[in-house]
Amino acid sequence: MPNTPILLWFRRDFRLADHAALRAACASGRPVIPVFIHDEQLAALGAAPKMRMGLALAHFADVLEQSGSRMILRKGAPLAVLRALVAETGAGSVYWSRRNDPESKAIDTDVKAALKADGLDVQSFAGHLLFEPWTVATKTGGFYKVFTPMWKAVRGREVPTPLPAPHVIPAPDAWPASDDLTDWQMAARMRRAAVGLACHCTVGEAAAGNRLRAFVEDRVGNYVRNRDLPGVDGTSRLSENLTYGEISPRTCWHAGMRALHDGKGDAEVFLKELVWREFAYHLAHHTPHIVKQNWKPDWDGFPWNTDETDEVTAWRRGRTGIRFVDAAMREMYVTGTMHNRGRMIVASYLTKHLLTDWRIGMNWFADCLIDWDPCSNAMGWQWSAGSGPDATPYFRIFNPVTQLDKFDKDRTYVKAWLAEDYKKPSATALAYYDMIPLQWGMKATDHYPDPVVAVDLGRKRALAAYEARGF
Repeated sequence: MPNTPILLWFRRDFRLADHAALRAACASGRPVIPVFIHDEQLAALGAAPKMRMGLALAHFADVLEQSGSRMILRKGAPLAVLRALVAETGAGSVYWSRRNDPESKAIDTDVKAALKADGLDVQSFAGHLLFEPWTVATKTGGFYKVFTPMWKAVRGREVPTPLPAPHVIPAPDAWPASDDLTDWQMAARMRRAAVGLACHCTVGEAAAGNRLRAFVEDRVGNYVRNRDLPGVDGTSRLSENLTYGEISPRTCWHAGMRALHDGKGDAEVFLKELVWREFAYHLAHHTPHIVKQNWKPDWDGFPWNTDETDEVTAWRRGRTGIRFVDAAMREMYVTGTMHNRGRMIVASYLTKHLLTDWRIGMNWFADCLIDWDPCSNAMGWQWSAGSGPDATPYFRIFNPVTQLDKFDKDRTYVKAWLAEDYKKPSATALAYYDMIPLQWGMKATDHYPDPVVAVDLGRKRALAAYEARGF
């Protein structure tokens, strides 16, 4: 098919550099037609990640325009849309970057089989991960169920040098029709919070690269200490950009390795965090039930609350009366992200002190996080709940009060996100009230609530439930 166009199906790979599918398509010399499809998966995205996807798509469409190309937008089932575009353009090939979560893999497998049966050349390429999950195995050929052995197995593996961006993206003689992105209303569900959330998004490949460079130059040297302090800008914040493929994990890995070789020893922990993300996909590949069900079947009968109780509502709205929990929940609502220490605390409080099913928390995160990732989100929640692999022991119950004393001694984080009982609340704390639904009826002048479940009581209740189950 020497002269027929290649349809390049974009999903979560909005970058030009280190993009194997794009590089291969351009190297062929054939016309390349970038495509993005609004399908059922996109329609089902939570409010914040859907809005962030729209920002990523709009930005990357502009980048393609500047490169002499363009993004073709279509709505519908992927197979039907791709077949229609093949008929319209005479395309002989369809390329894409592989997706590694269970639902997406199933879709891609079916689409590939159908298009190949149509006589098309269909190729998928790596790019979302450092290592494809099936390439990492134990000495006996099994998969890793604990993180540390996996880290030891891959830390010395060669990671290919990131690919440069193509010089030219060959364009077709005529472009097929495209939907207008504004008609998709990607931010509609965010309502009045959309403008505020957009201010906290760092969108695009160039911005992601700047974020990585700033982290490696200024913060990675103190990463081990500062990454646990929610009131300090000590992390990379790259999870947002990795989620949408605005930067590749290989690019992050090589930057971390250079820092390590330059004597910044804390960079090794940053590299471990990249492999922790790999671990989530490794588990989802081998045990796909992890994204929706208890990874450990012994937990299937655990009497977690599955109802929308007043306690759960208070947790969602940052009104539990536990300052670390509430500050973190409000940070997420305003910024679309949450400090990792906060994620552990709020997840532990919901699943242990409030004895609530981890899926309730996971689904709320899926609605609020701009860095939502199906595999990392599920593994993180199961890790905190005790039902997952490599989990915090079920009997380990974070005390959110002592955790706050340890990691936010001067209450910098709390003051940034809680307005109640402060005479002059911070701008970020006040922003929360400008973004939440009016029907929540919350005001900055409200008194801070008493705990919905006291820390000691919640701990005792959780331990009693574990003992009753024979754990």
